[in-house]
Amino acid sequence: MEKVAFIINPFSAKKNYQTFLESLRQKVDKPIYYISESMEGTEEFINNHFEHTEIFVAIGGDGTISSVAKKIINTEKILAIFPAGSGNGFSNETNFNKNLDELLIKIKAKKSRKIDTFTVNDRLSINVSGTGFDGKVVKEFEKTKRGFKNYIRVSIRTFFNYKPIKVKFITENFKQYNGKYLMLNIANTRQFGNNAYIAPKASKSDGLVDLVLVKKFPLTYSPFFAFRMFTKRLKDDDYVTYLPVSEVEFKVSTKNWHLDGEYNKIKSPISVKVLPKSLRILI
Repeated sequence: MEKVAFIINPFSAKKNYQTFLESLRQKVDKPIYYISESMEGTEEFINNHFEHTEIFVAIGGDGTISSVAKKIINTEKILAIFPAGSGNGFSNETNFNKNLDELLIKIKAKKSRKIDTFTVNDRLSINVSGTGFDGKVVKEFEKTKRGFKNYIRVSIRTFFNYKPIKVKFITENFKQYNGKYLMLNIANTRQFGNNAYIAPKASKSDGLVDLVLVKKFPLTYSPFFAFRMFTKRLKDDDYVTYLPVSEVEFKVSTKNWHLDGEYNKIKSPISVKVLPKSLRILI
C-alpha cells in the first residue's frame, strides 16, 4: 500500500490510537503513517507524501478529517476515514466505521466520489459549523475530557446562562431573518455527530448548505427539540428556520465559532461559500 498514507490524531478517542496502529501493522506490510501532534506537522507530512500518495486516511474526529481535507480539496487525491473522535459526524454521514478490515477492502477497491465542502471567511468546513450556543458549548467542551456525557453536561449548563446572538444579514434576500438567535448553524451534512441531526434534509452533493437558525426556546420545548433532533424530525417551526444557500453574508454579535466541532474565533462580517464537488472521498 505504498500509495496510501495514514494520519493518526493521538489525542482522539482517549488516546487509544495504539490499538489501531498495532492492528494496522498486522494487516498492512510496512504502512506509511504519521502520528500527528500539530496542524503544521500534518500539513508537512501531506506535502512530503503528496506526489506518490493516492489515498490519505484520517484517523480521528471531524477536526482531524477537516485538517487533512484542507490539503487535498480541489485535487484528485482521495480522503478515507477511520473514525476515532467523540462525535464522528462526518464519518457517520460518509459511511465509515471502526472496522479496519472493511476500510482496507474499500482502499483496495479505490472507488470514490466528489462531495461539496464550504468555507466560513475562507476557513474550510466539511460537515457542520456554527456560532452562538453551540459555539460556546464547543469552547467549554474543549476544557473537559470530551465524551458524549460531558458534552450533554456542558450543553445543559450553557443553555441556562446563554444570551441569544444578534444576526444581521448583508445578503439582500435574507434581511427578513435579521434578529436574535440561540444559534446559527451551517450544515453540509445532516448531523453534528452522535446522531444529532440538526439538518435532516441536508445533502453533501447538491451545491448547497442548510443555514439553520434556531431561536431561544422555552424549557418546555427542550424535550421536543432533542427528540426531533435525534430522530431526524427537526423541521421549520416557530423556533427553527432552514435556508438552503450556496453563499450568504451576515454580521453576528460573537466571535465564538466551531468549525466541524473545533473551536475557532472568527470576526464579523461572515461570508459563507459552498465549494461544489471539491473533495474526493472513498466509498
